[in-house]
Formats: sequence, C-alpha cells, structure tokens
Amino acid sequence: MTKLSGLRRPLLDTPTVPAAPEGEVVVVPMTAVDRRRVRRRVRAPDGAELRLALPTGTVLTPGTRLEVRDGVTYVVGAVPEDVAVIRPRSMPEAAAVAHAVGNLHRDIIAADDPGVFLVLWDAPMELLLTRLGVPYAREQRPFHGRPAWEHAQ
Repeated sequence: MTKLSGLRRPLLDTPTVPAAPEGEVVVVPMTAVDRRRVRRRVRAPDGAELRLALPTGTVLTPGTRLEVRDGVTYVVGAVPEDVAVIRPRSMPEAAAVAHAVGNLHRDIIAADDPGVFLVLWDAPMELLLTRLGVPYAREQRPFHGRPAWEHAQ
C-alpha cells in the first residue's frame, strides 16, 4: 500500500484565488480546458507572451493574476463557451437531469439565473437532454466547471 501523506504539494486540483490587480489590467481569455493547462505559452490580447509553468493540478480561476510586467497586470478571464442552458420545470426534473449528467461524468453548474444550470454542450449531451425532455437552449456563456473529459476527484 502506498502512503501519500507528507507530500510537499497536492497532486491534483490545486485551485487558485483571485488577487488584487496592480496598475493597468489585461484580461487573458481562457476556456474551461485552457484554465487547466498548466505548462504552456499564452498570448495576451495586448500581444505579450506569458509562459505558464504551474504545479500539476492547478486550476486557474477567473481573476487569478498570472503576471505583473512593466506595471501591467495580466489576469485570467473566462471566455464564453458553447453550453447547454438547462431550465428544469420542477425539482424532480432537476434531480433527474443532475443524475443523468453526473452519470456521464460531466459537471453541471448553477447559472446566475435562479433555477438554471449549465453544462458544456456536445452531441451526447444534446441527445441526453432531448431524451429527458427537459427545456434547454444552446448558448455562449462562460463555464466554470471541469471539461467533459475530466473526472471528478
């Protein structure tokens, strides 16, 4: 049996927290998938190249400061993505949708609108929602959950 206590840093799902920006702020737009890619180069809207080398498992949240360079603060922003906006008509319907979406190992998150949920849209999700007969619409909105291929820990 492997003992994992006493590790120097967490293995997975290291969240980041937004920090107060300094000076001019440039928002670097990222999708849910992009916010989990920890080693790569990112081109900011002003043309600056940022090099990310974060610990494995880091999850960038919107508002997280990436770098401060020459008085300019580069922060993470959530870009609108293709999502299914689900509007269950009752609590049992909401529970059925959440259960079915969970069985596909997908994140379902509450939207800012009361009683509305968001899931990343793809063909299997459209088929599931159609079979369940739940009202939904395909829209472009920021998504703060995990990508479809990433399982919950």
